[in-house]
Amino acid sequence: MARTSGDIALKTRGADEALPMAKSRLDLFKFVPFRLNRLAAEVSSALAVEYQERHGLDIPAWRVLATLGFRNDACSAQYISQCTRTHKSTISRAVTALLHQALIERVENEADRREFRLQLTKNGRALYEELFPQLLRREDEILSCLSVQERKQLSALLGKIEQSLDLIQTSAEADAKEAY
Repeated sequence: MARTSGDIALKTRGADEALPMAKSRLDLFKFVPFRLNRLAAEVSSALAVEYQERHGLDIPAWRVLATLGFRNDACSAQYISQCTRTHKSTISRAVTALLHQALIERVENEADRREFRLQLTKNGRALYEELFPQLLRREDEILSCLSVQERKQLSALLGKIEQSLDLIQTSAEADAKEAY
């Protein structure tokens, strides 16, 4: 007689019933995706103080500035959305605000005149140059609970996870691909 998925489920459930009740539920505080998401949100909020309070920028606007700041060339809003893993409508609103503040500008894409690319203006570049050392200091404060060796290990482990998910890991790689 063939086994059905119901038979397998009953057999599996029977084995699980021998486990204590605590093991049969997902403990969010041990679930790595939950922990990474929560940690990312806290770190992002801690860094946001540097650019929100002093310059009135929200997190998406900073993501646009940061992406344009590390690039050598102009890029599309779609690239920024993919690079930062931020929804395109959120990036679009941030781009509109930054255009009105004259921190970024549109430049024509010479390869496709129907498309515009984005780049920092002189004021946008100055703001980026002012902010990134402050953010690096804040990052250092956040990571101060780790030894130098632990920081290297953390970076290596994050790199392994990024690689397993086919995420671009370096600025040079991002520039070379021009999109994710």
